[in-house]
Amino acid sequence: MNIEFNKNEDVNKQMVYDLKTRLKKIYAGGGEKNAAKQKEKGKLLARERIAYLTDEGSEFLELGAFAADGMYAEQGGCPSAGVVTGIGYVAGRQCLIVANDATVKAGAWFPMTAKKNLRAQEIAMENRLPVIYLVDSAGVYLPMQDEIFPDKEHFGRMFRNNAIMSSEGIVQISAIMGSCVAGGAYLPIMSDEAMIVEGTGSVFLAGSYLVKSAIGEDIDNEALGGATTHCEISGVTDYKQPNDKACLDSIRNIMSMLGAPENAGFDRIKSASPKLNEKELYGILPDNREKPYDMREVILRLVDNSEFEEYKQLFGQSIICGLARIDGWAVGIVANQRKVVKSKKGEMQFGGVIYSDSADKASRFIMNCNQKKIPLVFLQDVTGFMVGSRSEQGGIIKDGAKMVNAVANSVVPKFTIVIGNSYGAGNYAMCGKAYDPRLIYAWPSAKIAVMGGAQAAKVLLQIQEASLKAKGETITPEKESALLNEITDRYNSQTTPYYAASRLWVDGVIDPLETRKVISMGIEAANQSPIKKAFNVGIIQT
Repeated sequence: MNIEFNKNEDVNKQMVYDLKTRLKKIYAGGGEKNAAKQKEKGKLLARERIAYLTDEGSEFLELGAFAADGMYAEQGGCPSAGVVTGIGYVAGRQCLIVANDATVKAGAWFPMTAKKNLRAQEIAMENRLPVIYLVDSAGVYLPMQDEIFPDKEHFGRMFRNNAIMSSEGIVQISAIMGSCVAGGAYLPIMSDEAMIVEGTGSVFLAGSYLVKSAIGEDIDNEALGGATTHCEISGVTDYKQPNDKACLDSIRNIMSMLGAPENAGFDRIKSASPKLNEKELYGILPDNREKPYDMREVILRLVDNSEFEEYKQLFGQSIICGLARIDGWAVGIVANQRKVVKSKKGEMQFGGVIYSDSADKASRFIMNCNQKKIPLVFLQDVTGFMVGSRSEQGGIIKDGAKMVNAVANSVVPKFTIVIGNSYGAGNYAMCGKAYDPRLIYAWPSAKIAVMGGAQAAKVLLQIQEASLKAKGETITPEKESALLNEITDRYNSQTTPYYAASRLWVDGVIDPLETRKVISMGIEAANQSPIKKAFNVGIIQT
């Protein structure tokens, strides 16, 4: 019996149980009472609409399930930012689905709702995925309009994206299945086709109350902007459907007639499961982020047949690079090695730290994958770049800049999985959110911050102590200890994967056993968007 393995397994399985418990709560949306109100109107709920629309038995990869989690407490919360988004299959075609959740503040737009919608559109545009909008929203949440309305990455950017996608030939289909008000009315009408559900769907620039206030006209919402008005009088909408299911059936029928997408040509053969047991990941990953482990053991449980063609295995060992297949797709893997290694020069290198030689190796490997048109997968468990006089004199900044350059300028699709630590510049070099991964997901064990909690807390403590002393306060050892604990707890709460996911720094938190699915569906999406840009790193440090 391996006691350490069993201990790790217990801790990681508990983390996954906690993840599923959190998701179950989020999936409830605005709660049973609000769900019942929607049902009384004859409407399906947002997740029910997606389940009915997508192919039976097919996978659905949700994006941003934890968006706004723990935020907007004063407004009563906004589970999943009031909108469900994800990649699914409709009539055999992979597409991006956006469905407003009317149980959450009538589907109103909060600041994070806009951010989540824009992220979904970004994914659709990068991968040329058809987009299906299931619209049921009361529009901008007025008390927070200043955080949603006027800026570049606010509400209006969605309509700009509608127009850009249309010009680029990316299919967009909208279904008005509830309210569709004010500026939000442009979204379905800027789609290629718009359908509306009779009796529950309505679309107008101003509702009946605002019309009465503005011009004194007495009219109800149905006459103002219902299905009959827009399908028979104005011609604004293209199809009138009697209920939600008929509307979704119509979308499926249209999707079944789409022409085939262009192929980017990423290599895929028949999928094979890892030979080593994937469930052993729970026992391999340590119970805390400080302990070392062999990242190769993780890789071998993620790749087909547990086969991994390692690149420069004995050089730059703090980063592991190599070729493999995931669900049949060829991939280049860049992963942080978490165990202590010894270089041929006799230097002991800490696990999770990027040294000059490993940065140099990773840069070359990334460039090779771009040359070979092989998608990249980054497995993050990184504490940062090595510091100190020896590293500075060895040119760590130059080598780190080279790696960042290679990552930034890559034209092959990139996918990032945050397994453990994701600290400081290591986050950047290992393709953090700022470096345009097509998808970025975290395991429940992830920690994302500028530096580790212990180090950061000590720095923050020094700053706070200096401030208190400047005010003439005396810092006793007891007060110092209490301050340190308070700062550490606050800082650590901001490094969890859920904190990151609530702000969309990552697209979601997943069970480690879902990693292959995320990467495979991501590459399948990317394969619909041929690479048009030449790979060019510009002026690179050598």
